[in-house]
Amino acid sequence: MKSINYGQQSISQSDVNEVVNVLKSDFLTQGPMVPKFEKRVSEYCSASFGIATCNATSALHIACLALDVKCGDVVWTTPITFVSSANCALFCGASIDFIDIDPQTYNMSVERLRYKLQQAEILGKLPKVVIPVHLSGQSCDMEEIFKLSKQYGFKIIEDASHAIGGKYKGQFIGGCSYSDITIFSFHPVKIITTGEGGMAMTNSTKLAQKMYLYRGHGITSDPNLMHKRPDSELWNYQQIDLGFNYRMTDIQAALGISQLKRIDEFIKKRHEISKIYNSKLKDLHVTIPYQHVDSFSSYHLYLIRLSVDKLKINQKDVYLKLHKLGVKVNLHYIPVYLQPFYQEKGFKRGYCPEAEKYYSEVLSIPIHASLNEDELDRVISSLVEVLR
Repeated sequence: MKSINYGQQSISQSDVNEVVNVLKSDFLTQGPMVPKFEKRVSEYCSASFGIATCNATSALHIACLALDVKCGDVVWTTPITFVSSANCALFCGASIDFIDIDPQTYNMSVERLRYKLQQAEILGKLPKVVIPVHLSGQSCDMEEIFKLSKQYGFKIIEDASHAIGGKYKGQFIGGCSYSDITIFSFHPVKIITTGEGGMAMTNSTKLAQKMYLYRGHGITSDPNLMHKRPDSELWNYQQIDLGFNYRMTDIQAALGISQLKRIDEFIKKRHEISKIYNSKLKDLHVTIPYQHVDSFSSYHLYLIRLSVDKLKINQKDVYLKLHKLGVKVNLHYIPVYLQPFYQEKGFKRGYCPEAEKYYSEVLSIPIHASLNEDELDRVISSLVEVLR
């Protein structure tokens, strides 16, 4: 029997046709499709600029660079995220610290952030950048985080890798109303995919200009940015900064443009699945996802928390039994600071108690646009079998 993945892409014939058209064109990369994709996503989110990259990790990296994160600086994020949200600061030579999570939304706790800022101000160790992560597609409380940024002087990068198509206070995530930069991911398990890929959104011309440079080796052909050289010499490009090869290909962008046409369909399907889960799982010893009134989630993940004190089975055994039944649940996430690399930096268990409690109870169950009715029934029946 075929296994059911927690997430996967949905590829249509239209997607295939758009990719084939690029394969038959003159440009496989550095052609017209990447700027077109950037424009489409920017318009969708009501942002001024979109800078497409080869993945969301590279987008996080250039976002930190654009905000001048460097050695001696401190960046704060949540421990319940993929490691890239923290690694991006280390790439720049900065140090990283973690803010515990809200017990209902599982996003960065505003109260813990506020308390930690008060303590950091006394010690003279305020963060240069804070990176809230919109776990599962539900926005953090960005208005409150933004207010704190004005009070304490830090910049904000929204890690919205899960959240394209989601909304906060009625506006699409990515418009940067409460941040300097927002990051999207287009990995195959995300809402829309480019195979691999990411994008940094901003309303700042200066930040966009920097990120374009960092994405492409630090090279420009813009006469307004190029350094003056003798008129007798041919200079059609110049490296004016140290950048990286973080470019997206036209092949990927073509797939993204096609996928974006179906984003509303994808999110509608995810909400339909979540409603069925909410109904069918309510009598089991699990906590279903809380949805804040200000948020419209894109439902990249459907997270259940096991009431381990009421069950005769622990989280690990639930995970293994479901996998044996062909239901490929996952874990999002192990707190970043518990990873061996970060523990070698001095982080220890007990640093963020809410995050660790969450980690010991949570599982991600299948939710994606390709999930059919029979598979959905199988997921639910498998959960009932294992938990009862």
